[in-house]
Amino acid sequence: MSDTIHDVAIIGYGPAGATLANLLGQYGLSVLVLEREAGIYPLPRAVHFDGEVMRVFETAGLRDEVEAISRPGLKGMHFNNAAGETLLIRAGTSAHGPHGCANNHYFHQPELEAVLRDGLCRYPQVQVRTRHEVTAIEDGADAVTLQVKDLQAGHEYQVQARYVVGCDGARSLVRKVLGSPMKDLGLHQPWLVFDVRLKTEVPSLPDHTVQHCDPARPMTFCNVTGNRRRWEIMLMPGDDLEQLVQPATLWQLVRQWITPEQADIERAVIYTFHSVIAEGWRKGRLLLAGDAAHQTPPFLGQGMCAAIRDASNLTWKLEAVLRGRADPTLLDSYESERSPHVHAFIELAVKLGDIIQTTDPQAARERDARFKAGQPEIFQFPAPRLGPGIWQGEQASVAQVFPQPRLADGRLLDAALGLNFAVIGDAALLDSVSDDTLERWQAQGVVKLPARDPELQAWLQQQGVHAVMLRPDRYIMGVAQSGSDLDSISALLPAVAALVH
Repeated sequence: MSDTIHDVAIIGYGPAGATLANLLGQYGLSVLVLEREAGIYPLPRAVHFDGEVMRVFETAGLRDEVEAISRPGLKGMHFNNAAGETLLIRAGTSAHGPHGCANNHYFHQPELEAVLRDGLCRYPQVQVRTRHEVTAIEDGADAVTLQVKDLQAGHEYQVQARYVVGCDGARSLVRKVLGSPMKDLGLHQPWLVFDVRLKTEVPSLPDHTVQHCDPARPMTFCNVTGNRRRWEIMLMPGDDLEQLVQPATLWQLVRQWITPEQADIERAVIYTFHSVIAEGWRKGRLLLAGDAAHQTPPFLGQGMCAAIRDASNLTWKLEAVLRGRADPTLLDSYESERSPHVHAFIELAVKLGDIIQTTDPQAARERDARFKAGQPEIFQFPAPRLGPGIWQGEQASVAQVFPQPRLADGRLLDAALGLNFAVIGDAALLDSVSDDTLERWQAQGVVKLPARDPELQAWLQQQGVHAVMLRPDRYIMGVAQSGSDLDSISALLPAVAALVH
């Protein structure tokens, strides 16, 4: 066993694990990533992330690299009936939405993973070991001991870390060690996922995502990036699973859109879309993130987004605990905040899935009438609030992500705030807080930003408040009308021993 005790060991090197390692690396923490596979899985998987996730990649210092391998989805998602009439449009945004970028992005997962992995080269204190499988986990009073098998060399060894995060997927070993049951939210529907690469231009294909709500065979079409296109095709009673993935059957299923002369098959696989969430994301020094903690159907494109939000929420809390600026109980707020948030997204995805997966012709006709086919309703799906945790207040904006305007000096807001807590508001109000609050701000590195920029002033006026406090993950801790309000919100900052009187 090595004498070195890592700050954090991450099991699993997919998007969740790689993002978490990049974010922790920015804080200078020592991180060990363990992954049983040799390299990046080369075929398509996730294809969408939203503006909040792009903002996390920006926080990780990788926005330019991610933008280079993705495309903004500005036209949203269209729900069409069997006749091709549009029932519903999930609206897109402009190129500069509330997060300082487009709110929908499409990508090829192997390219994104390569960007995230390359990003770790910036941090010598972050080690990555592929072809190393964790076979046993023992939590201890001061550290977690991992039994690891080097699959290439064939020998086993032990490593220790102060905290271990299981980003190890739906069959998570960490979740098994935790003994965390999965709560079933009711959807288990098999779909065929069919990816192609165009060999020629096909002008008739939509340039946006379309949900074909045809009761005879519900499908989703997605324009991914470059020449990549995807169909997700719902399985129907009587389908022969082996036959369904054969090229002749695949081309027959999509014959109204494309022919084998126009594209090559890249992948065809049958997935069961699940809606489940773990109960118990932390026990002692063990934590869960990503698919190990939750699985959501793809109808909102939020599966990977939820995993990246996990990483963002967890990073600043781990850093505060590991650096002694917070008690380990701060980590209990990770599940209490994230689990209800994920639950709300899963419920919305299931509701949209009910629209798409209607297979009874009469029910489909009633649905079309309800949505007034041909006169589409346009909606922005509501952003759920965090569950109970490090925030306070009843205003709708609290426990939501604060928008990211471009400031008068040309910087985006997050560049001005860095990796810190921040308080934004009237300069006189920021100076009116108590000495205890000032001491707490100094101990936690809180950035004070007078709201001189027009967009910041406009947000405060719209909310009818004079100040707002933000967390490092840019969620709103609270809004204030007075110095005493700021004192109350600031009491939520992780407690430092020297400040406990």
